[in-house]
Amino acid sequence: MLRVKAGDDEAFSKLVTGYQDRLIGLFYHLMRDRSAAEDLAQETFLRIYRARNGYEPRAKFSTWLFHIAHNLSSNKRRDKGRRKEVKLNPSESGPLGNRPEEQILKEKSALMPTRQAAKSELQMIVQEALSELNERQQMAVLLNKFEGMSYADIAETMEMTPAAVKSLLSRARETLREKLESYVK
Repeated sequence: MLRVKAGDDEAFSKLVTGYQDRLIGLFYHLMRDRSAAEDLAQETFLRIYRARNGYEPRAKFSTWLFHIAHNLSSNKRRDKGRRKEVKLNPSESGPLGNRPEEQILKEKSALMPTRQAAKSELQMIVQEALSELNERQQMAVLLNKFEGMSYADIAETMEMTPAAVKSLLSRARETLREKLESYVK
């Protein structure tokens, strides 16, 4: 990021390449909408680029990046709660039928139907359990489990104390355990 601050656009491209999939994954888990996840990831990098001249390395770059992502996702979810949106089923994609990505998914799943169905069902169950957590718990779990961030880094990202993060994660794990215990053998 210091190279970006100094005007190195190639360094910024490397940051985008290195973090965009992780950000999209994080946003997708929070929003359940691929398009919104991509838009939020793009907005995150846009904000980083705009703030490049004032960047001061007080923490890891990833902590700063996920702090911005956390704020954007909070804003998006708050705005989404104010508007009512209706999702269309894939079968309602329009007069041309399924979208190309939907057709590819159907073709891939035909390879091992029972295994694909079981994996898909388990993923849906876990995603549903995650979605029932409050916003702060979801973010903390995703940063901890999927990004491998320490309590201290999560605390800085979410503007909390490490002790508060530990408590938040403990409550989230207990809630997830209760919701998923019947599926774990």
